[in-house]
Amino acid sequence: MNTKKDIMKIIEEEDVEFIRLQFTDVWGNLKNIAVTPGQMKKVMDNMYSFESSALFNDVYDYNEEIFLHPDLDTFVILPWRPQQAKVGKLTCDICYANGDLCDFSPRTILKNVIKKAQQKGYSIKVSPECEFFLFHTDENGNPTTMTHEKAGYLDVGPVDFGENARREMVLTLEEMGFEVESSHHEKAPAQHEIDLAQAESLSTADAVMTFKFAVRSIAKRFGLYATFMPKPRTDVAGSGMHLNFSVYKDGVNIFDDVNGMISEDAKHFIGGIMAHAEGMCAVTNPTVNSYKRILAGFNAPGEINWSCRGEKALIRHHRNADETKIELRFPDTSANPYLAIALCIAAGLDGIENSLIPDQEDKLIAKRLPSNLMDAVERMRKDQVLIEALGKEFSDIYAQLKRSECEDYMLQVSEWELATYLDRM
Repeated sequence: MNTKKDIMKIIEEEDVEFIRLQFTDVWGNLKNIAVTPGQMKKVMDNMYSFESSALFNDVYDYNEEIFLHPDLDTFVILPWRPQQAKVGKLTCDICYANGDLCDFSPRTILKNVIKKAQQKGYSIKVSPECEFFLFHTDENGNPTTMTHEKAGYLDVGPVDFGENARREMVLTLEEMGFEVESSHHEKAPAQHEIDLAQAESLSTADAVMTFKFAVRSIAKRFGLYATFMPKPRTDVAGSGMHLNFSVYKDGVNIFDDVNGMISEDAKHFIGGIMAHAEGMCAVTNPTVNSYKRILAGFNAPGEINWSCRGEKALIRHHRNADETKIELRFPDTSANPYLAIALCIAAGLDGIENSLIPDQEDKLIAKRLPSNLMDAVERMRKDQVLIEALGKEFSDIYAQLKRSECEDYMLQVSEWELATYLDRM
């Protein structure tokens, strides 16, 4: 556990000149305010306030006075920044003036779900598998969806043009204290995957946000643009963010069975996810673009099923190092990790507590996930377990913002519509 004194000592000894105070908005975007060491006493006394509209990216009128409370254990120096006059970062909670955690902060929502789980004796660990594309930028530095490579699954250089960039990303993450389990080229040209090791739920959500920040920053140094958009190109696979869960009670993984199979608790956890998956999609697959990945196939799951095999399974169970994990394959890389992990925990534990039974494993005919964001939002609004996890007021606001996003999309005339209808009508 870092103390204020520890942080100030590191800042002085490492010649840190700027400290980024980072938080995540409702959409899953990383935000920050940079301060100099002279402001750190104010920051660590939890007295640094900011414009609250930033929490909703100016699309919702929120005027509550809020403050940044840094989590001192998240301090790290950013290796890709100058090594003279270094830059550090702290992940922050968002709090009200009285010090209480802000109800609308995604990090608070996850903390509340974790607290409820702990009160019931559960500890949840998560490992994410993050996919992304590395595209070229145009002459003005703006992102495109262009790539010259033709590499596929697990290919190596020289056909894998992003190999050096991905290597630098992994080394940078490890320098920052992350444990990277593996990295490789994915199925689509210019698509990559980096898998982080299992950690406690809050640490994993923090790690995903820092991971995205690092990946984008390193890609820029290689003249590339890293995008976590779920389906940036029609003709190739989209990007997912598979989440692997293990649940512990009294230090024991309750998914393990003495016979080497999965336990009844594991099946109930799966049953909970399956029961709530349709509404969860509003958070785990939170953009209009998310459903183009689900509908298009390319091994993206569309049916609510489970298996120990099969690339199209919504949920898979498997054992690594003699430990059972439940892999959720439907979340995508546009998801806010705090909200997504919070709902996965809430749904899975609801399954355990109410002994929810999943459908038959490898069932051929299964219900499907929602085909669009609006449908997912409406299903979320009818799911009391999800509403309780998010908070009633937050879920109302979230649904309102997502409905507005869908309506904005529907007002746009696409190139597909012009190509299909313009000369026929």
